Amino acid sequence: MTDSPAAETPDPIAEGARARTHGRPKDACPYPAESRERVEWLEGYDGIPAARVPDAS
Repeated sequence: MTDSPAAETPDPIAEGARARTHGRPKDACPYPAESRERVEWLEGYDGIPAARVPDAS
């Protein structure tokens, strides 16, 4: 067993992408609203960095 911090640290982007490939709904994101982790999870789910998401206006 390794003591690598990377093995213990969740990767919200990878988690979001994995959730989408497993058919989970977008609202299955486990992170709190307005958190950095939620933004990253949704980036992974959508496959688009949040800074590149087009405005609705």
